[in-house]
Amino acid sequence: MRTATSIEDLQHQLAEQNYVCSRALATVGFLSLKLGRPLFLEGEAGTGKTEIAKAIAAALGRRLIRLQCYEGLDASSAVYEWNFAEQMVAIRTAEAAGGADRDALKNELFTEDYLIERPLLQAMRPQDGGAPVLLIDEIDRTDEPFEAFLLEALSDFQVTIPELGTIKAPEPPIVILTSNRTREVHDALKRRCLYHWVDYPGFEREVEILQARAPEAAEALSREVVAFVQRLRTEDLFKKPGVAETIDWAKCLLALDVLTLSPEVIADTLGAVLKYQDDIQRLQGSEAKRILDEAKASLEPA
Repeated sequence: MRTATSIEDLQHQLAEQNYVCSRALATVGFLSLKLGRPLFLEGEAGTGKTEIAKAIAAALGRRLIRLQCYEGLDASSAVYEWNFAEQMVAIRTAEAAGGADRDALKNELFTEDYLIERPLLQAMRPQDGGAPVLLIDEIDRTDEPFEAFLLEALSDFQVTIPELGTIKAPEPPIVILTSNRTREVHDALKRRCLYHWVDYPGFEREVEILQARAPEAAEALSREVVAFVQRLRTEDLFKKPGVAETIDWAKCLLALDVLTLSPEVIADTLGAVLKYQDDIQRLQGSEAKRILDEAKASLEPA
């Protein structure tokens, strides 16, 4: 079973999965693995929080189980459901066969044969290759009652199904929670975790990330793209582009055989890097040229 033996080893393993990781993030990630503590990653959308869970799962050869959070998510939806359609078929079959004993039928209906496992229950099950990576994505989209339930589940790494009893993980999963900070997550949940703020990368690191994810892009184009996107983040935009948008935009430019940025190319492809019409409208006309000129000037040697 593969594991990380040091901070540098984890960085190297993540690099093999094309995830460029800062030492600070690698340190908190290594400690999370070493101590068996959940890892809470907070930051702007598109800064690579979800990707690190995928990269850790791939690097360690573990199964990735993802719980995508949303408003209204409750404990039952996150843990299990009963397959009512199959249960009804079993009831009808029993009735057609002459009416089975009610208590016996009830006991038969509420067994694991009719259980639909959702992410939290799946993460408590033994897995080939070791404990899975449980990604609880965008926890800030849920409400406080779900946070309270999650706090209990992550404290003991067990869930209770009334009809079956308590199911405890034989080996605690590797838990990674992410938040885009659309609201504050309760301190009690954060205290259970090791915390790291995932910020936008600096220029050189973002170039490194882009070259890892889009290696076919020429270095000159990669540097222009990153310089332009980083200048965009200083503008008054409704939604600043993340690293994910930098990568998407570079791939679009490659598909169009673009060798260097120009105002015309930017106007044609802006939808790959900005996702709101108001932001796109702001960059029409001379604005895109101004930002491009500033980006290119920042690349010129002093």
